[in-house]
Amino acid sequence: MSLRRLSYWLAGLGLAAVVIAAVLGTGQDVGAILGIFTTRFLGIFIEAAPFLLLGTVVSGLIESFVTADDIARWMPRNPVLATLAGAFMGFAFPVCECGVVPVVRRLFTKGLPLSVGVTFLLAAPVMNPIVLASTFVAFGAGPVLVGRFVITAMVAVGVGLVFAFAGRPQEVLRPAALMPVAGGSTDVIPLYARAPRKPLVAGLRDALRMAGDEYFEMGRYLVTGSLLAAAMQTLVSQDVLLALGRGPVVSVLVQQALAFLLSVCSTVDAFLALAFVGSFTTGSILAFLTFGPMVDIKSMLMFLGVFQRRIVLYLILLPLLMTLLIGVWINLNISFV
Repeated sequence: MSLRRLSYWLAGLGLAAVVIAAVLGTGQDVGAILGIFTTRFLGIFIEAAPFLLLGTVVSGLIESFVTADDIARWMPRNPVLATLAGAFMGFAFPVCECGVVPVVRRLFTKGLPLSVGVTFLLAAPVMNPIVLASTFVAFGAGPVLVGRFVITAMVAVGVGLVFAFAGRPQEVLRPAALMPVAGGSTDVIPLYARAPRKPLVAGLRDALRMAGDEYFEMGRYLVTGSLLAAAMQTLVSQDVLLALGRGPVVSVLVQQALAFLLSVCSTVDAFLALAFVGSFTTGSILAFLTFGPMVDIKSMLMFLGVFQRRIVLYLILLPLLMTLLIGVWINLNISFV
């Protein structure tokens, strides 16, 4: 058994030990609590796994049929305009927070600018036709629908611009998304920049093979994230969190915590948020609908497969603070739910 696999087994055993210890400390029945934990883990994993599969298939198709020249031709030269375009790429690649990670990693190897990839990573789980339809069904064509998309675009573009002007790919991305810099240049050479577009049959075969490899590679992050999310749902009392839902600031923080802990897929989270109407403030509901798709336990761990560890921290804190400020401002100035 390799050291990596051994570390995964030890992490799983450690997590199980924490859950059991916490249950014993509360005096509750261990079997019942572990049953709840298992049910929640399977619910989270089964909900997310098809979207991760979709993302890896899209990633494989990009590898086979999209070249670096295509990326260069499609992207605006102006970094600000390119970052703005990244906010709407989800309508071309409709994937959720699980599926978007392998797609972004593959696009980086094709030469996608760093700021565009970060913006797409944060925006695509909301800015896509599937989530547009689900939010419309849940809330109708009203201010919640508009607010969700406007806030998502603002936060994603804002974070993307930070990376446009203050981020170097070598310092941000893991080696899997980069080639070594040549000749001391600060420019990144895409891994497959000179690879030609493949013939249809061979391209489809290679796309499916790469999708399978990437699915199992990214799947370990999904499994770990699902285990942690299930453990947090089991051990943290949601009644305590829901009791804090009326303050203009605390309500936003509570909904952000719920979005992070519940790790609900962005394609269905609007129906969960609908249950909070009347109990939580407007800004907090919008914070749930925007922050959760950008960052939850699953996606946080999957980010580690693309970005350096300290960059993952920035990708959590920047959306957290921006959605917090917007949600509090809405609570203090606007009320439309």
